[in-house]
Amino acid sequence: MENASRRLQAVQRALTPEMQWERVLVLPDGAKVDISPENDAKEPRKIAIDGEVVCLYRTLPRSLSLVISAIGTEFEQIADHVPKFPLLELLPSSTLDASKTSSLSIADLWGALSALHTLLYTQETIPIVLYPAFSNKDELTTYLLRSGLARRRHTLPLATQTVIHEPELFLLRAAFWQGAGTIGYHQRGWLRDTLSLNARGFFPSVQSFTRTPLVITSHPLRPPKPRQGELVYKKYWPSVGQTLEFTYFDLEGNGQEVSKHLEAFHRWHNDERVNRGWGEAGPMEKHREYVKNMLADPAVLPLIMSWDGELMGYAEIVWIKENHISQYIPEGAKDWDRGLHVLVGEEKFRGLARSKAWMSSIHHFSFLSDPRTERVIGEPKANNPGIIKVSLETGMHVMTLFDFPYKRSVMTWNPRERFFKLDLLGE
Repeated sequence: MENASRRLQAVQRALTPEMQWERVLVLPDGAKVDISPENDAKEPRKIAIDGEVVCLYRTLPRSLSLVISAIGTEFEQIADHVPKFPLLELLPSSTLDASKTSSLSIADLWGALSALHTLLYTQETIPIVLYPAFSNKDELTTYLLRSGLARRRHTLPLATQTVIHEPELFLLRAAFWQGAGTIGYHQRGWLRDTLSLNARGFFPSVQSFTRTPLVITSHPLRPPKPRQGELVYKKYWPSVGQTLEFTYFDLEGNGQEVSKHLEAFHRWHNDERVNRGWGEAGPMEKHREYVKNMLADPAVLPLIMSWDGELMGYAEIVWIKENHISQYIPEGAKDWDRGLHVLVGEEKFRGLARSKAWMSSIHHFSFLSDPRTERVIGEPKANNPGIIKVSLETGMHVMTLFDFPYKRSVMTWNPRERFFKLDLLGE
């Protein structure tokens, strides 16, 4: 019934040409989020998911800042360096139509917040209040606070030791992009089910060991890998207008002699541009054996990247401690450091906008898939200015230069805290 209602509303909306809705994003589960135009600053704007208006919001005539470290000091009331942002009020869809429900589901609230964080992606926080007419206001408030999606300002106890609970909540941009309020609440998050236990930090830390011709090390046991061909990450990029997907490499291809993934991988590596970076040109059997080794290695996640289902490139997400780069890290590799190797195979998908998107998503995936990962580390060739530029554009910095036996590399780092504070995911 709910899906039928949404389809009907979508048809009705399409038949109303004077209402030019703005397509803000497509959620990871495929639901489309639109927002009505701002015709009057005092009138609330509607947020629709798959054609059904789920809630509204309007800007109230005051701004707030989230002051933290100055609380209780002489600077508390004069901390002008902390940015202020307009206060938004979220209202139920029944505000404009009494026939609509006055409640809001957790999944639709997260979808609405996705739209707000996409529209207001330069804001560190979004101050909000929930309109009293929400029939499940307490449930929504509890969800926002317990999931970490929002927080209240610090409040000091009065002489009676009671605490002032202000109605305003501050949505936290960095917490949202770290996956707060997704796993365990609904199925709309960027990570797919296979990796959801990792995202919740439930996979235990127990000792394991790796011995190869290049690496001898102890490290945590790594979680089982996905099934071949399984979708592991999905995110819509407003800057590109398409959805980026990461799929675990499918070597078998449902019994095909050469799977679509292997055919593309083979073709890409025999492209002169790709071969200059990877040096893996060769026959099909060489590439089949290469992928078999990656699939068998518990420290490597070989992924095919695609835009709206069209294959565009290949990435390897590695656990640094089991990788030969670990010996070159100045302070030593940490247990949960991740690394990356990437190629864009299709010429049509090159360019800075797309490159920033897929590189940011690789970092996003790496941080989401285990909350203990604090750094993503790269080692591109020092004479490859293109990938170094993309790395810098997506929050990485150059830590050092070093020499493998076969190439001179730049070591790039992306710390978790900086990545989420910069917010490269809402663009």
